[in-house]
Amino acid sequence: MIKPIKLSELVDEIQDAIQNRFAGETFWITAEITDVKKQTDKRWCFLKFIEKEGSSITTEIKAVFWSNTFYNIENFEKFSGQSFSNGLEITCNVRVRFHKRFGIDLEVLEIDNTYALGKLEVEKQQTLDRLVKENPGFIHIEDGQYFTKNQTLQLPIVLQRIALVTAPNSDGQRDFKQEIENNQYDYKILITEFLTQIQGDNSSGLIYNQLKLIETHKESFDLVVIVRGGGSQTDFKPFDDYELSKYVASFPLPVFTGIGHDRNTSIVDLMARHYKTPTKVATKIIDHNFNFENEILLLKERLFDITKDILKSAKDNLQNLKRTVKAYSPSTILNKGYAIITSNGKIIINPCDIKTDTEIKTILKDELIHSNVTKKTKNELDI
Repeated sequence: MIKPIKLSELVDEIQDAIQNRFAGETFWITAEITDVKKQTDKRWCFLKFIEKEGSSITTEIKAVFWSNTFYNIENFEKFSGQSFSNGLEITCNVRVRFHKRFGIDLEVLEIDNTYALGKLEVEKQQTLDRLVKENPGFIHIEDGQYFTKNQTLQLPIVLQRIALVTAPNSDGQRDFKQEIENNQYDYKILITEFLTQIQGDNSSGLIYNQLKLIETHKESFDLVVIVRGGGSQTDFKPFDDYELSKYVASFPLPVFTGIGHDRNTSIVDLMARHYKTPTKVATKIIDHNFNFENEILLLKERLFDITKDILKSAKDNLQNLKRTVKAYSPSTILNKGYAIITSNGKIIINPCDIKTDTEIKTILKDELIHSNVTKKTKNELDI
């Protein structure tokens, strides 16, 4: 006759076996995470580790971060610039646990941030290599620096019409607009907002769509600005997307980025003109406009100086001309003892014009002499 045992007795034996085998031991494993459920108020995180062959899951086990190890997730996000979310592959240190009600799981004790970052960097470099290889017409690398068609676009002399791509009600949106609107020079700059999700799943496609919309109205804008900011320094993966990066590299309007991460430079940053924060992007725009205004003021001063020099030179030339005219005036000539001869009201310049038996007048400094010409002889005096 079968003599069954209680379920609890069997589970106790399983628990004892696991305890005897794994007590005091920890293991470093590499696995993909899924079903991530964070409880930030309690500082817990429940998830699953999985292993795949192709697209099929071959191994799966539950895992947990408790409050004393939850900081590992925060450190990971800060260190890598990526959200701790489904699909990531991580290396971590775990302990095997068994609970009589909830079964077996792995308690995560530590995350190897360098592994995750290294894997992300490999993926990022693969994307960069693909961009250069597949798009030689508008992306190339030289001495380790990436150059794109977009970066070579000449900026308008004044940046007044901005297409702003950002998340609604975000710190990045607020910081950029405040810096522009409260600029010390009181420049008036028109900002047209294209609001969309900036981080999280599918956000790269949403940003791409906003750029498409801007391109259809490109004559209305001088510049495109993409900014994010606020919240945790996580989920920069959308800005490493191949299609989005490719589009930015060839975009027909200049693109400024202010993604807002001190540690990471995204691929989109490398394809555009990038600045660390939204505020720095705004400052660059204001400085660009100030430089133009300053050039105008310098030209004004230069024009004033040139005009002043021209007028002074003209005045000097006029004075010289006045002195020359005075030197050759009849009164000056008469004062030197010379005489002026006239006949029939005309000054005689050529002696041949003087005929005998005609009346002439000789004008001296203080006298007018009337004469009749009776005889003309050739002047042989050496005066």
